[in-house]
This record gives sequence, C-alpha cells and structure tokens, in this order.
Amino acid sequence: MKLTILGCHSATPTASTHPTAQILEIKGHLFLIDCGEGTQMQLRKYRVKFSRIRHIFISHLHGDHFFGLPGLISTFLLLGREAELHIYGPKGIKQSILLLLKLGKAYTNYPLYFHELEETTPQLIYEDDKVTVETIPLKHRVYTNGFLFKEKLEDRKLNVDAARELNIDLSYYNKIKQGFDVENRDGKLISNKDITFDPPAPKSYAYCSDTEYNPEMVPQIEGATFLYHESTFLDEHYHLAEKTKHSTAKEAAVIARKANVGTLILGHYSGRYGKLELFRKEAQEVFDNVELAEDGKSFQF
Repeated sequence: MKLTILGCHSATPTASTHPTAQILEIKGHLFLIDCGEGTQMQLRKYRVKFSRIRHIFISHLHGDHFFGLPGLISTFLLLGREAELHIYGPKGIKQSILLLLKLGKAYTNYPLYFHELEETTPQLIYEDDKVTVETIPLKHRVYTNGFLFKEKLEDRKLNVDAARELNIDLSYYNKIKQGFDVENRDGKLISNKDITFDPPAPKSYAYCSDTEYNPEMVPQIEGATFLYHESTFLDEHYHLAEKTKHSTAKEAAVIARKANVGTLILGHYSGRYGKLELFRKEAQEVFDNVELAEDGKSFQF
C-alpha cells in the first residue's frame, strides 16, 4: 500500500494549503479518496496517472471534500477517457454532478456510475478478488462516511524444497497453495503447514474524515495498519470542535489507542494554527505512533 496526501487542510484552499484529497495505491488499484478544490492540479503535480483512477470515494457533501469532482470529471472528458468511472458518495451526489454537467452541456462520453450511500451502518461497497472497501459511519453536521480499505488474505506460498523432499507430485502444487493437505507418492497425507509458508498479513487503511469524537467506530477499525483521523483543532479549542462536530488531535489519538491501530495520521487542520507539530505533540501524549499529513507527503506500508 502507498498513500499520497494531495491535500489535508480544512475549509478553503490557500496558496500553500489544499483541501482534502488522497490517493491510495492498493493491489494494483489507484483509489481517489475525497476530491476538494484543486485536486486535479495536485494529481498533476505529483504525477498521478489520471487513466488509472477508476474509483472515487467521497465522504460527504461539504465543498472542501468534493468541489474538485466536477472539474476532474470534465477533464477526463477532454482527455478522451473511455474507461468507466465509479463514484461512491452520499445520496444527492449524482444529482449535483449531473446538473452541473447538464447546464454546461458537457455530457461524458465514458461510462459514469454513481453508487449513492445512505445507510447508517457499515456497508460493503466494493469487492474484488484482492480488496474490499467498507463504509465507516461518522458523526458530522451532514451525512458522512469514512472508508475502510482492506487487503484479502493471499494464498499460502508453496515451499518447493519441502514439497520435493517429502516426495509430492507436481500436479498437487496448485492445490497445496490453496491450503489443502495432500498425499505424497507414498500415500502418506502431508499437512499443508509442512509444505507452505504463511502469506503476509493483510494490511488495512481506515480513512476517517470529518467527524466528532466517535468511539462507535472502534470495533470496525480494530487493528488497522494505518488510521487517518481528522484533527481540525487542538484541545485548547475543544469547544469549537464540539460546536462544529469535528475532532481534536487528542480525541483522534484516543480512537487510535482504543482501536490498537499501527499508525495514526492526523490531518484536516484548521488554518488558525501556524505549527502543525503541535498536533503531533498533543496526540503523542495519548498514542505514540503519530504521523502528520502534509500536502505531497507519501506513506508506504
């Protein structure tokens, strides 16, 4: 997995800060997560191939999380895109995007599919043979979801040397990789664990955008490899977080500790703060392994 932060600041863009957008590379996919203003400029800046984006996940319909989407869809059209594009987001996203395209007489010449969300419990919204994506219900001023991206467990790895030593026929090798016990040429049943290596542990990424402190998500994101959790405010402005249904860095760290995640990434900072390092310092009072999202920064895991 590789996560690239295209933007990680709240509210309006500035000359040096961009609203929320991320690219997650996972098992051959290039998923775009949220699409604030200027996302396509950031995609160009960090040399992300537009053609590889087939799925876009929008957490909620606040401008700093989806105002970049109409422009990106139009750019795909101008670039002669033919591949289908799937957009997952709250109910109403289809109407808003198609109305803008209609008024500008800019209909797409590629398949555009909307998957509108309105459930308030976790839902499986994407699955293939390598990856699943689930919604994480959040608590904000409007209907909002985070997203949990999970690798599927790979097949076990064949230990060829052990298989040869135990006199197992080549015809059984595929069955062995699928986890079966097999008989060797002498008719003896060989345990699968004696002729295979364990596959790597599946990794997962939990993306929790705008939300108030919400411990209800903890069971779902338990043990996530990385957790991105908004931290719009520091604890000294807790009253603002409570009023606007956002979180503080300290609250994000409490969620990370309760869920026993590997690494916490903070983001969605309010523009009132000059030093982002203050967010890390506050969170590390509760949870040790803390990273700061920054525009253009990548995390490999």
